[in-house]
Amino acid sequence: MAPGDVDFVGLALSLVLVAVALAISYLNKLGLEDSIAIAVVRALVQLLAVGAVLAFILDPGRSLALSWLWVVVMVIFAAVVLSRRAPEVPHLLPLGLAAFAAAEVVTLSVIFGLGIFPLEARALVPLAGMMVGNSMNSTVVVARRVVEELRDKRREVEARLALGHSSRRASLPYIRSALKTALSPQIETTKGVGLVFLPGAMTGLILAGVDPVDAVKVQAAIMFLILGSVATTTAIVSFGTARRLFTSDHRLKPLARPTGS
Repeated sequence: MAPGDVDFVGLALSLVLVAVALAISYLNKLGLEDSIAIAVVRALVQLLAVGAVLAFILDPGRSLALSWLWVVVMVIFAAVVLSRRAPEVPHLLPLGLAAFAAAEVVTLSVIFGLGIFPLEARALVPLAGMMVGNSMNSTVVVARRVVEELRDKRREVEARLALGHSSRRASLPYIRSALKTALSPQIETTKGVGLVFLPGAMTGLILAGVDPVDAVKVQAAIMFLILGSVATTTAIVSFGTARRLFTSDHRLKPLARPTGS
């Protein structure tokens, strides 16, 4: 068995770690046992299903068009998740589609256009997936934060509007605040990479027997890809969200607090 291979026996043995999580929840009366069990089963089923699909798509004999189709599906799915997690933002689905599509164009054009990675299925699918996956959570955060900032600072925003500021100018300080909140985790992750933790791609390459220096170069390129995609998507979503919260004559719409808050 190769150094990076895990057979089904090894996979089964790794469930010991799940048992540890279950024991901690049970002993501390957290009530998370069902959630942990469901999460583990769901993750395993989803990963096996995706693995089967990827084994088909990534076959060297398959057309690259299948990989691009998979990327399109990921973009659509991410936009749907974004719209569901931030329902307080009107018409967020098309904005999410535009944001993720723009990030794909920008980041993948750089990665493949400059020859950093070869344009093939085994590079395209995982890189696009990393971009979408890491950007998704940040876009949810920034969309919610823009709404919260404008709702909580409503009097300040309306005072700016009364002074003759456009809706864009009046909302700009709060958009900046939301963007800082959404981007900070990814910036801190980038700062700590290699010192505080070893990222997944680098760890996987090292386990597969790749020279550590080569693994570092691949991981660095991926981290820059993710940082660029997160910055692109959050910028588009934040400004787009703010625009949707004002009327055409620059009045801030009523922004109700979520139920239960």
